[in-house]
Amino acid sequence: MSEPRSYLVCASQRSGSTLLVESLRATTVAGNPEEFFQYLPSTSRSPQPRQWFEGVTDEAVLSLLAPLEPGTADTRTAEQWRDQLLSLGRTPNGVWGGKLMWNQVPLVLDRAAGLPDRSGDDLRSALDDILGGDLAFIHVYRRDVVAQAVSMWRAVQTQVWRDDATPPAPHDGAEYHAGGIAHLVRILRDQDEQWRNWFEVEGLDHIDIGFDDLVAAPQATAAKVLVELGLDADLAPPPPLKRQSDGRSKEWAERYLSDATANGLPL
Repeated sequence: MSEPRSYLVCASQRSGSTLLVESLRATTVAGNPEEFFQYLPSTSRSPQPRQWFEGVTDEAVLSLLAPLEPGTADTRTAEQWRDQLLSLGRTPNGVWGGKLMWNQVPLVLDRAAGLPDRSGDDLRSALDDILGGDLAFIHVYRRDVVAQAVSMWRAVQTQVWRDDATPPAPHDGAEYHAGGIAHLVRILRDQDEQWRNWFEVEGLDHIDIGFDDLVAAPQATAAKVLVELGLDADLAPPPPLKRQSDGRSKEWAERYLSDATANGLPL
C-alpha cells in the first residue's frame, strides 16, 4: 500500500461535507479535518448570519437574522497560524485533513500573503505554501441546490449547524422567506461552480463525492475515500452524525420551487 496522503475537502455549506469529514476523523488515522479557514481575523469567529446577507436590504429577511456579535481580533502571525492548523489537523501517522469552502478562499489568500518565501499569489500556491504538496482534493457537492439553500436558510436563523445536534423543532422560530432562500441559492451555486472551474483550470485530479451518495451509503462512501487516500477501507465507521433535514425542509423546498417559477427566482 502506498503512503497515505493528506487531503483537503473542497465544498460549500450544507453539502454533506461535515458527515464525510466526521467519518474520516472517526477512523483516528485520517487526520483531524476541521474547517480551519472559516475564522475571520477581525473577530476570530466564522461568518455570522447577517454577514451572509451583506448587500441585502430587505428588512423582512434581515429581521429574521440574529444581530452581529463582537469578537476578538486574531493576533497570530501567518506562520503561527499555519503551524497551529498543521498541528491540529494531523494524526500521528502524518495524515493532515481539512475543509475549505469557496467563500473562505480570500481568507486563505490573506493569511498566506504573510508567509515568507511565497511560491506565488494564487490559491494553488497558497495551499502549497500552507499545506505542502501531494495533497489530495475531495470535492463534495449537492445537486439539489434548492434543498441545500433551504437547509442553510434554516441554519442561519436557528444557528444550529451541526448534523449531530438535535434537529430543529417544528416551531423553532425559523420562518420561510423566498428572498432569503434565493440569496443563498445564488451563493451556493456560485461556490460549486467556482470549485469546478478551479479544478479544471488547474488541471487537478480530485475525488468527487455527491451528497446523495453520502446520505444513501455514508459508510461505503467514506470507505471509498479512505482507499483513495491510501488508507484501510475497513476503518470506515458507521455514520457518526444524524441528518437534520425533515418534512418541513421538504415543504419549504417545494414551496420555493413554486415561488421561483412564478417570480423568476434562481433555481
